[in-house]
Formats: sequence, C-alpha cells, structure tokens
Amino acid sequence: MSGRNISISHIGFLTPGNYPDDDPLSGLEQTLQQLQYGEALGFDSAWVRQRHLEPGISSASAFLAAATQRTSRIELGTAVIPIGYESPYRLAEDLATVDVLARGRLNIGVSAGRPLHAELIAPRVFDGDWTGYDFSHDRVLRFADNLRGTYLGDEQTFIRTPFGPQRPRLQPYAKGLIDRIWYGGGSQRSAGWAGRNGFNLLTGNVITGEGTDDFFVAQSRLIETHRAAGTGRRVALGRVIVPFDSADKATRRRYRDYAEGRHGRTLSPQGERRTLFARDVVGTADEILAQLFADPILPEVGELRLELPYEFEHEEYRQILHDFVTSIAPELGWKAQPQIRAAS
Repeated sequence: MSGRNISISHIGFLTPGNYPDDDPLSGLEQTLQQLQYGEALGFDSAWVRQRHLEPGISSASAFLAAATQRTSRIELGTAVIPIGYESPYRLAEDLATVDVLARGRLNIGVSAGRPLHAELIAPRVFDGDWTGYDFSHDRVLRFADNLRGTYLGDEQTFIRTPFGPQRPRLQPYAKGLIDRIWYGGGSQRSAGWAGRNGFNLLTGNVITGEGTDDFFVAQSRLIETHRAAGTGRRVALGRVIVPFDSADKATRRRYRDYAEGRHGRTLSPQGERRTLFARDVVGTADEILAQLFADPILPEVGELRLELPYEFEHEEYRQILHDFVTSIAPELGWKAQPQIRAAS
C-alpha cells in the first residue's frame, strides 16, 4: 500500500503535556520521556502545547529548556504560544536561550489575538486598563524583530559590562532562529499575513470556514493563500491520528469511543465564526492509511504533525507513537534518519 501523490519528508508529534493537578512533576517527567522516546523512534520533531490555568505546560520555554538536556537530535517546538500575555522582548530572550541550549533545534509556534481567559489572567499580567491592549499581529512582529540580533542604538551606543564596553543587543543571539518562527493560522487573513511576513505556517484540525463549509476546501485555500503571499516558507499539517494495532481490546474500544464523542462537531460549522473541525483518524494502520490517502491536503505538504489527544495516558501515548512511526509513516514516503535505532 502506498500513496502515490503523498511524499512526507518530515514527521513530528504534538503532545499535550498533561499532569495530575496534585502531582505536576509526574506528568511533566512523563512528557519529557515522551520526547526522548520520540527521538529514539526517529521522529523529526516534537512539539508541546502552551496552556494557561490548566494542568499542562504553562511555560513552553521553561519546559523545552529541560528538554534540550534530555534530547540531542530531535527538533523541539511550541505549538503554540499565545503572544498576547508575553513580553515580545523577554520571550525572545527566553527562547533564544532555549535554542542555544538545543544547538539550533528550536521551532517557535506563536499566535496572536485576544488570549483565552483574559478576564481572569489579564489583570495579573498587565498594568492599568488592559481592555484596550494591543493583541494584534504587531506583537509577533516585535517579537521576531528582537530575534534578528540587531544592535540597539547607533554605532556609537555602548553599555558598561563586567567585560568592558559592549554594543547592546538581545542576548544570547541565536543565529537562524528567526527562520524557525511558525504562525498558527486558522483564517485566510492570518495565513496571508504569515506568508507576507516570512513566517512558516502551522495548520491543523481547526480552521475558520470562509466561503465554504467543507473543511478540506477551506484548508487548501488557507495553504494556497500562505504560499501565494510568501517566499517559500514551510507548511506543516496537523492531524489527530490514533493507531491501535498493538493496543488491547479495551484500549481500542476507548480510542473508538473518543473519536465518536468528537465526531458531531465535524458535521457542520460551529459557533459564530463557523469553525470547521476535521475528523479524528482512528483505527488499524490499514484503516488509517486508507483515510490519509483520501485526505486531499496531504499531497500539498511535506511535513506532517501527529497530534496526540488530551485524554490519554502515558503508556497509550507511547503505543500510539510507536504504531504510527513503524506502520504508518513509512507508507507516506517518510524515512527515519539512518543513524536512528528503533526504540522498544
């Protein structure tokens, strides 16, 4: 079995980073172990979600700093950091530090717009009246500009340091990181903006319906808009894919029930913005490959991101990663790097 028009050269996975509310260490440690396991399996990249007020990773930069010391090859990414709560300068300092520690393996996924839970969090983040605060794309541009390594002031501007006079710029300077910024775009406007400003595009299972109620039509237009506006930046596609070939009967049933519980939202646009959802892809490797070969978006991209569901357990995540990379990814044209030894 093979998909003649599909040629995936980069396979990543996105993990939710869940933990019990009364024992965050256990979940964070297990997530670090998932990244190590993914590296051993040969995945090209591992991404983490950043979430606030939930038992999950609230600081992607702090978590990935730890991950740089537990991995050596796999690319690390944030998918995504809502820029609204962040200082564009301080975030740039933190993530440049992570990239240096990772020896150039970091991918930065960000999003703009009013962040979630603003009524609860914003008064604790901002001074004064936050309701008129700038949550626009401009904050992403300011963040990116800080990563360029441009010196502050003019050629005569120096600061005193213990090492003598220094021309000031953001430290550390992480060469090449500016090219590894990704924008999580769910609308035509955001996709076009990302392309015009030289950012890579993350697109997944949730997008805005604009002029169509067909998810795949909307996503294809999104990718086309990004490419038409940009200069050959990367596009990575996300799909919730849950293979269960090596799972027991009870686990298989639970995976099926999970997908069935979310199926209703895929049948019609949701909410005022007419949000469209893709179906979760659950089943045996053969069943999943049949669905992926019928997915009209896969032939348009070279990078695929396996999005792990929120609700599962550590051992189930390991089983999903293993089954996907051994039974499904190779059929999509992907090849593990030759130095990677299969994990057990």
